[in-house]
Amino acid sequence: MHVVVNAAMSADGKLSSRRREQVRISGDEDFDRMDALRAASDAVVVGVGTVLADDPHLTVKDEARSSERVDAGEAPCPARVVIDSRGRTPTEAAILDGTAETFVCVSEDAPTSARERLGERATVITAGSGRVSLVDAFEGLEQAGLERLMVEGGGELIFSLFEAGLVDELCVFVGPQIIGGRDAPTLADGDGFVEDFPALTLEAVERLDDGVVLCWEIRS
Repeated sequence: MHVVVNAAMSADGKLSSRRREQVRISGDEDFDRMDALRAASDAVVVGVGTVLADDPHLTVKDEARSSERVDAGEAPCPARVVIDSRGRTPTEAAILDGTAETFVCVSEDAPTSARERLGERATVITAGSGRVSLVDAFEGLEQAGLERLMVEGGGELIFSLFEAGLVDELCVFVGPQIIGGRDAPTLADGDGFVEDFPALTLEAVERLDDGVVLCWEIRS
């Protein structure tokens, strides 16, 4: 399995404002880059916080890219995956609209009623107690045939993936604005590292819109 984390952050490393409302950080060129990454992936992964805050569809927008996937024997859009320890994804969420195969990864502590409700619209993978075991959940996704995963956030999930040693690449668009705020989400939230910091090797730099895309490989 190959895991690529893709994100857009402000020049001061924020994903959104302290209100955790969606902020437009990148422009059309970066949106197109992100769409190409989606089209090249087997699945797009987000945390439940992103679903609750932004209600994303996580589908490929460019029709030509969707057609290329179909010509290659794949679905028009990659699968969608929500990491949702307690099964909080709303039934009416766009990610459950049936336009692409969807997986919801929950923990053993998710209520049975929530698992049954989600199971009517998605494939539910139960992994871990208290919170989703990302290692076990990703193993389940791999067994389902998903080899290349693109992670789109949020910060808690991204930190947890680094903590679990599951990230292979990190691509970040750094936008031309300052958001600020000690309570605004950053690229990697969670508890944070105090030692054994993940080491990165810079592989590519590209100027897009009024910002820059930085791509690193993660050194094991």
